[in-house]
Amino acid sequence: MELLQRLRKITDMPVIFLTSKDDEIDEVLGLKLGADDYIKKPCSQRLLIERIRAVLRRAEAVATNETSEKVLVRGKLVLDPGRHSCSWDGRDVVLTVTEFLILHALASRPGHVKTRDQLMDVAYDDQVYVDDRTIDSHIKRLRKKFREVDDNFASIETLYGIGYRYSEGKG
Repeated sequence: MELLQRLRKITDMPVIFLTSKDDEIDEVLGLKLGADDYIKKPCSQRLLIERIRAVLRRAEAVATNETSEKVLVRGKLVLDPGRHSCSWDGRDVVLTVTEFLILHALASRPGHVKTRDQLMDVAYDDQVYVDDRTIDSHIKRLRKKFREVDDNFASIETLYGIGYRYSEGKG
């Protein structure tokens, strides 16, 4: 409880209590102090994983809402989510909604690797099943569209067996 109080002073990082304490008062206190969820042991691994995913989805939705209207500028790239517009070095690049979401996810954290699963979560609703290779097709189309305006475009990098990352310093 003390650690949670200290964390809440400096961050809104999601916190889940996983505890053997089963008194209602402990659960109420944990939630009042700012825990995102409170899970009593024993619990199944499946339940724990789904609760973690739910908390992370809520945290991502909050973060996305906070940044969704901000124009993102990364080197030659300019993404405006409010207008769904994209340009490279001052030239417009027309993207589908899915391509835009994938590119925004990559460019939001340059240098950080995003796995195919992470990009699928960004681009598709939970009820839609897509093969992870679908992301590869979207990346291929993104590269093609950017190379139409700049032959030297190389900002979306493939890390084989891992995923993709956006690099600002590349063409």
